[in-house]
Order: sequence, then C-alpha cells, then structure tokens
Amino acid sequence: MIQMKKKKLRFVFAGGGTGGHIYPGLAIADELRLILDEKSDEETNYEIIWFGNSSGMDKKLVLESASVDSFVGIPSGKLRRYVSIKNFFDAFKIIAGFFCSLFALIRFRPVALFSKGGFVSVPPCVAARLLKIPVLTHECDFTPGLATKINARFAKKILVSYKETLDFFPQKLKSRVLVTGNPVRPAFYSADKKKGLDFLFSTRTDFDSAKPILLVLGGSLGARQINVLVAQNIAWLTANFNVVHQCGANDEETMPKNVSGYFLHPFIYKEMPDVISCADVVLSRAGANSIWECAVLAKPLVLIPLSGSGTRGDQVDNAKFFEKSGAAKVLLKNDVNDSNLKAALESFLESSVREAFSKNSHALAVLSENNEGRPAKKIASILLNEINGAKK
Repeated sequence: MIQMKKKKLRFVFAGGGTGGHIYPGLAIADELRLILDEKSDEETNYEIIWFGNSSGMDKKLVLESASVDSFVGIPSGKLRRYVSIKNFFDAFKIIAGFFCSLFALIRFRPVALFSKGGFVSVPPCVAARLLKIPVLTHECDFTPGLATKINARFAKKILVSYKETLDFFPQKLKSRVLVTGNPVRPAFYSADKKKGLDFLFSTRTDFDSAKPILLVLGGSLGARQINVLVAQNIAWLTANFNVVHQCGANDEETMPKNVSGYFLHPFIYKEMPDVISCADVVLSRAGANSIWECAVLAKPLVLIPLSGSGTRGDQVDNAKFFEKSGAAKVLLKNDVNDSNLKAALESFLESSVREAFSKNSHALAVLSENNEGRPAKKIASILLNEINGAKK
C-alpha cells in the first residue's frame, strides 16, 4: 500500500534581541500550536519556525518553548536613530540578514510570517513581502518602535496592544491596524499561587507569612538601576516585605548575600507565572511583556521605566498608561531615589490600597481581551484567518 506524503504547512515567527520581543511571540506560538493540534489530520503536518538573532540569547529562549520546532539564526544589525560608526558596519549585517532570510523562506515556503518586532525582524519581513508571503506584525508598546514602523509597510495586518497606538500610524496604514491587546503566555491564565510559594520558600526558613511578598523584576537581563536601589535599601525592604528578586545574571554577584527575608534568583522563566501569582506587589521596569503579565494576574505595580538617551521612551509611555489607569505608581528620572521608593512601597503595606490597585490592574487585562478571549489566542486566530482567506 502506497503511503501518501503529508502536506506540511509552516509558519515563521521573527523577532528577538530581548525577551520583550520573544516571550509575547512565544505566547502566540503556544496558542497557535493548541489550535493547530486540534486541526491536525492525517493529510497535514504543521511546523513553527523562529527566525532570530544568530548571536545572543534568542535561540536559548526560543527553544525553551515546546511550541517552536526549529530556530534559524540570521545576522542582525541594530537600527539606530542617531549618528554612529556602528550604523555603517551594521548596514552590512542587515543586508546579510535579508539574504539569509530570503533563502530560508524560499527553502521553507511558509504560509505566513509573523513579526514580534525588534531589529532582527526587519530583514525577514522585507524578504517575505518580496516573496508574496503574508506578513503580520505586532507592537506591544504604547508607541510603535522603529522596527514596527518599517515592518508595518510590508504587513497585511498591524496588531497593537492599545487603541491609542492607532494614532501613531499614518492615515494610509490605519485600515490595516487591529487592536488585540498584549499577548501573554497561556501559563499565566492558569498560574498557581501555591506552586509559586513552594518554589520560592519551601527550602527556606526565613519566609514570614505575616509580611507581603514584594517581587522585584528587571526583565530577562535584569536592571542595574533597580538592583542598586534594592541593595541600598535591603534592610528596610526585608523589614517590611519578603523580597523576591530576579536580578539578572550580570548582577548576581553584586547583590546582598545571606540576608534574612531576601530571596535572590538570577533568572526565572518556567515558574514565573506561579511566582507572580503569589506576589502581593511587583517592583519592575515597564517593559510591555512584564506589566501585562502582571495585569493578567491582577498585581499592583511600582514601575521604574527605562528612560534617557539610551531608549526611545516606550517604557515611560507604558508606565504612564498604567499609572493613569490606577494600576501602578511610577518613579521617573529624578524621582528615582531611596525615599520615593520607600514611600511608594510603604503605601502598599495597606491591604486596602493593594486591593484597589489590583482591581484596576486586572481591569486592563480584561479590557484587552475585549470579550473575545485571550489576546495571544485572538492573534493566533487572526493569523490563521489570513491564511484561510488567502487560500480562497
């Protein structure tokens, strides 16, 4: 009996450089995989391939997800808005990234390319458009970054987390923009507080159940400014909170050691949904990924957004939106000091204050779902609808 060869449908995801451009994409890949597994039949195989930076942490982070079948590393040059000699050299990396993407796309013949942003996503989007492969792109932040602005020119659909973000696109592109909310991994919707407590404190005798839990986050690489503040104020912090601190691998050696009530972790990934679930307050940067994960889990926030010449101000915009919504207290630029940090956190020692901010935080996540399900699932469905529409 002759066995027929299965048809293979491939989806390419592009993005990277930081966890903020990877984790939301993985959330969508997870949801897409769940939908595809339900649709799986004897005639069709599905494959999800990720195009990311050939150097750095992209490959490691991506392949931690069971939803991604393979990783393709491409050369990546940074898109800078200022004059720098690095722009000259990175131009050659961008060109190399385009040709690597072009040849890989010809080889894989995907039915669609989904971009999660970051400078590494631009060459694949350009190559996909040249090959007439449908492109969809998503922007997590309140204001679109340069990569998204470029990718939007080649995209059939431009997906955004906030309805206000629509105003930052030119009129000719607005008809392609859809508000989806921010994609969060499915695991955050089934987070288990007890598992978080067991992971953090089961082997420690210095956990004080009478104190609230303060979770300190700085993104996948840590945040030097926040880490310094924690180190300087460790006595006050541990007197009032059980302090759980994801500090990032770069700063682990400089952080306090053997302090009662201080629970240090260089990095948390798989357990993060459960860890956030058991936290009472979160001190964090204002990267879109982290703050929306906290909103899903109804956490009050103290935000210290990355600002200054090294950033386009996206975190400041994110933080101000959460502050205006009553979900966060924000410390900006010169306001970032020991006394203001203590004042912001001290207010959250009152359970009634935590409850009010928690309610407002969760309301943002519910609003982003817009009665149509989780944003990541919604985006995965949009991606599939584009494919089905192209087949008709």
